[in-house]
Formats: sequence, C-alpha cells, structure tokens
Amino acid sequence: MQDAERIYKLWDDALGNRDLEASLSLYADDASIESPLVQHLLNTPEGIVQGKDNLRAFITRVFQTNPPQRKRFRKGFFTDGRMVVWEYPRQSAEGDQMELVEVMEIEGGLIKRHRVYWGWYALSVLRSSHPK
Repeated sequence: MQDAERIYKLWDDALGNRDLEASLSLYADDASIESPLVQHLLNTPEGIVQGKDNLRAFITRVFQTNPPQRKRFRKGFFTDGRMVVWEYPRQSAEGDQMELVEVMEIEGGLIKRHRVYWGWYALSVLRSSHPK
C-alpha cells in the first residue's frame, strides 16, 4: 500500500479509536500540525504544534474533547505521492458534521506537516465550545 493511502486509512482509524500511540506512529519526530484547534485547546497565539512530544500532548487533548459533530464521513483522497488531501464534507448521510480539509505532507513514509482547514459549520462548533 502506498504511503498516502496507508496514512489516509490508519490516521482515520486512530482518530476513530482515539488511539494515541497509533496516531503518533504516523508522524515524524519533527512533524507539525497547524489548525485553529491548536489555539482553541492550548490557548496559544499561534495555531502550530511542533515536535512529537508536543504532538502527544495536543492529540491527547483532541481525543479528550472531540465534540459529537466531529464525525468521520469522507469519500476518498487525492495525492501526488508526497502530499495527501481529503475532505470531511459538512453534509453526510447521517446529517451535518464538522467540515474539515486535511492536508498532510509525507516524507519517509511519515507525516511531516499536517494542516487542517475548517469550514463555517466546524468553526461555529469550535466557537460554541470552551477548552477544558
């Protein structure tokens, strides 16, 4: 299985199972995540988490605070071999879900840079919740 397809499947499985170790195993030691959720959960001015130790703390918080609107319906991915991109669209067969676009740059079979882009519905869910 190609790296992009493997990461597409395993990352979503780890998210669904809230499996921290499975999730972290997909990231390079110096990987980064950029997302509005970083600012929200960690109360930081920047939306970036850098390095596996910091990713561990952040992903732990993500798994602890996922709202019910954070579902995992998706229809496939796009890749050029070094980047994989997919969408969690707002509309799904089970109703609205947080619409997100995941962009992951892959090096050496691991996620090097991970960016998450949020739609209007996802941002409204974020604004209505408070970090714990």
